[in-house]
Amino acid sequence: MFEVIFLWGLALVWIIFATIQDIRKREIADWLNYSLIIFALAFRLFCCFFGQEGFSFFYQGLIGFGIFFVLGNIFYYSRLFAGGDSKLLYGLGAVLPIYGTTVLNLKIFLYFLVLFLIVGSLYGFVGSIVLGVKNRAKVVKEFKEQFRKNKILFYCLLVFSIILLFLGFVNVYFAYFGIFVFAFNYLIIYAKAVDEGCMVRKVNSSQLTEGDWLHEDVKVGKNLVKATWNGLEKKDIGLLRKFKKEVLIRYGIQFAPVFLISFVIVIILHFCKIWF
Repeated sequence: MFEVIFLWGLALVWIIFATIQDIRKREIADWLNYSLIIFALAFRLFCCFFGQEGFSFFYQGLIGFGIFFVLGNIFYYSRLFAGGDSKLLYGLGAVLPIYGTTVLNLKIFLYFLVLFLIVGSLYGFVGSIVLGVKNRAKVVKEFKEQFRKNKILFYCLLVFSIILLFLGFVNVYFAYFGIFVFAFNYLIIYAKAVDEGCMVRKVNSSQLTEGDWLHEDVKVGKNLVKATWNGLEKKDIGLLRKFKKEVLIRYGIQFAPVFLISFVIVIILHFCKIWF
């Protein structure tokens, strides 16, 4: 039990630091994520030699790291995670396994991922509402612009939702689905309005850092700095600072708090022996 408390306590401290860094600087440093992986696996190996856990304690950490490494890359290349978020997930993969069998550890992985998705959805929804209220003038203006750009899709979904509502007289489930489509139609426009109105900002090139996301490709002399998911590299920043004073940068909602909340819930569920 001591090993689990120490390992999860170590991860909790690291995630708190990652959350603070993400909120303050909108990034999670690689050294923070990599040190969590190294310390977690090193502690597991230490327990194997000097404790009573056996080598399965170390192997399960490697298996967890491997599984979350794959998941982190899937989320990253699906553009759901930034680089820092995916690497933090790697670290949690090395931390979460506490049992000597893969089957039981997979149960913990599943609980964490389900909680992570639930917390992440609520966090993103609440965050978009808060941003929309704080920047309502920009959002209203951008909402009108997004409606203009997507009015064909909007009207198609509107007609579809009305048809479903009429079919509700045949089966009530059609009506429920029609209400969902009707609401989703507006949510699409709202989400795009928040994204363009609140998450895209004009930044002086002197303030750029590695990993920042360009909103669009930028022509710099004879060169083209492309807006990629990997973000800006040092050479890109050098070009932009040489020729451009300001560029449009896309920011995302800081996601490290979701890791923290989900991990704390998993800790509470485990130590209170409350599993779904």
